[in-house]
Amino acid sequence: MPEVADIFRLHGARYLERFGQNILPSHRRALRDLCNCRTAALGGQLYVCDHCGREHYVYHSCRNRACPKCHGKDTEAWLTARRQELLPVPYFHVVFTLPQPLRDMVRRQQKVLYPILMKAAAKALIKLAADPHYVGGFIGVLAVLHTWSRTLTYHPHVHCLVPGGGLSADGQWRPARKDYLVPIRALSAIFRGIFLDLVTKALPDVVIPDSVRKQKWVVHCKPTVQGAENVLTYLGRYVHRIAITDHRILSIEDGTVTFRYQNARDYQWHTMTVTAEEFMRRFLQHVLPRGVHKVRYYGLWAPSNRGRLQRIRQSLTGQQAEAVVACDEGCDQPLSHQAARCPFCPSGTLVLVRRVQPQRRAPP
Repeated sequence: MPEVADIFRLHGARYLERFGQNILPSHRRALRDLCNCRTAALGGQLYVCDHCGREHYVYHSCRNRACPKCHGKDTEAWLTARRQELLPVPYFHVVFTLPQPLRDMVRRQQKVLYPILMKAAAKALIKLAADPHYVGGFIGVLAVLHTWSRTLTYHPHVHCLVPGGGLSADGQWRPARKDYLVPIRALSAIFRGIFLDLVTKALPDVVIPDSVRKQKWVVHCKPTVQGAENVLTYLGRYVHRIAITDHRILSIEDGTVTFRYQNARDYQWHTMTVTAEEFMRRFLQHVLPRGVHKVRYYGLWAPSNRGRLQRIRQSLTGQQAEAVVACDEGCDQPLSHQAARCPFCPSGTLVLVRRVQPQRRAPP
């Protein structure tokens, strides 16, 4: 099965020759790490079957946050921790999208504007939800940044998971209406105002088109009919990686890449073929600059308010919340006893023989 890493190994050198002067350090590192992931370049362990005697190499992973093969255990640990924080109330899935005229500006100033985008979305929700006409309480917001469309084009937007209710000033839980959180038009206008105000303060020399200040910004808000855990699972897929998985790559041939994507309107699967160079450009533009966080927590979900969140959960369920210990174990750990069966014969067990030292050169 073809992988994203195969595309980088085959065409990465040519891509660097053409665009190397303009590539961001984070993009260059992602290209290198994905090429080396789970190869001898990163080292690993050598196992031998105690029955058939065949050798089996287990190489380390790159652990780059853009890699589609890494962070499976990190994702599960993140989802476990977030599930423990869910309140027994309805939830809402809110999506904030930037208008097209601002996207080039955001692409050029990612380190500054991605945090502003997420902050503006959360502040708009918290401000409007505090109004007694709607929720009338202090809500929590889990925000996850996405920068891609289904075909990997640049499309910066923020997904927010919000509980249907908030903590009132007197410390009581105030539930929201079953299928209504806040008015979308008002939320869009407040989001637009907060975002533009924060941008003006952070980048006073940037010129923002007047048309952007007048047009309606796209915001979607709907209850999580199938449950908040389903939305969490969807968001969790991209917390530790980006854009596309290996199983969506169909073929790599004649300098082109064919991948499949699901149409947002009819939910049918379609295929798209682009040049390898274009595929790498689309993929790398979603690699975040160093220091930019993809996930942020606001309101009741903020780290400083986790204690209040757990107390609310306890009062609503009547049960003591369990402590969650996040797992930092990576996918480059030695094989577990359960996974130590020989892949070549049905009755053999793999025995660790030695550790393989990393190579200084990239794999061929």
